[in-house]
Amino acid sequence: MAGLLAAQFSNAREITVDVFGRGDFKSVQEAINSVRAFDPAGWVTIRINEGVYKEKLEIPTYTTRIRLVGEDAEKTILVWYDHANINKMGTFRTYTLKIGGSDIMLENLTIMNAAEPLGQAVSVHVEGDRIVFNNCRLIGNQDTYYGGRANCRQFFYNCYIEGTTDYIFGPSTAWFEQCIIHSKRNSYITAASTPENQAFGFIFNNCKLTVAEGVDKMYLGRPWRGYAMTLFRNCELPEGIHPEGWENWRNPENEKTARYSEYKNTGPGADRSQRVKWSAELSRKEARKFTIDIVLQGNDGWNGYKEFLEKK
Repeated sequence: MAGLLAAQFSNAREITVDVFGRGDFKSVQEAINSVRAFDPAGWVTIRINEGVYKEKLEIPTYTTRIRLVGEDAEKTILVWYDHANINKMGTFRTYTLKIGGSDIMLENLTIMNAAEPLGQAVSVHVEGDRIVFNNCRLIGNQDTYYGGRANCRQFFYNCYIEGTTDYIFGPSTAWFEQCIIHSKRNSYITAASTPENQAFGFIFNNCKLTVAEGVDKMYLGRPWRGYAMTLFRNCELPEGIHPEGWENWRNPENEKTARYSEYKNTGPGADRSQRVKWSAELSRKEARKFTIDIVLQGNDGWNGYKEFLEKK
């Protein structure tokens, strides 16, 4: 990484977490709690050594500009076990990691909800703005990733996300670049709830979709709310994608408002000859309205994702 962000990180205070006690903290949550609220000194890097950290984690709204960096994405594992049917918990308290603060970066981490598939079980719940996931693995079943607040932006680069039903859902704006999206059973990948007045929901660019053995009718998405916005562009779609592509959540009224589209996808699952008529294939001109800069820079000119793209 080069440029402004790298310069900020080179001067950042560093904390080390080691589950075996060879760092500043044994607990990731203790390290997060040690960061000063809205720290005026700038970015803090929390380095997490290899190990399995069995913790239910929260980054509060007043903790900003922190960078959680695992030693190895497959060997640095943050895991918890809640699902919605434990003590009537409901979906939104099941998270392994909840991110409330803004300007947060996560790198080289596995974040897993290891609950039995007995209900909704969120791995990552994000309510902050300007959040970056780089080389992370989000593992779960139903409802793996929840982009939980409207008008907040998240950027996923070179990540692996797996699940069963609606495992990428919510009202946030999220751009997925060069990610692997893995479906473990026939169901729905996305369940966006994009507000009517929000231009962008979930956009997948240069991603590869994969399916488990036996998956042959996986929908790209269904609208959790009527104005759901989802776009797959330049993605590789496997044979297991349902020929219709999209589903209306058993409500024909959603077909009038949902914003579902595709652009220059490849692979056997990209055949649009049997797609539902209320989804669209973008023209080249229309696709220009959905560049990463337009989607993520917003009104504040945020560019915290650009240095990752320069590595391509």
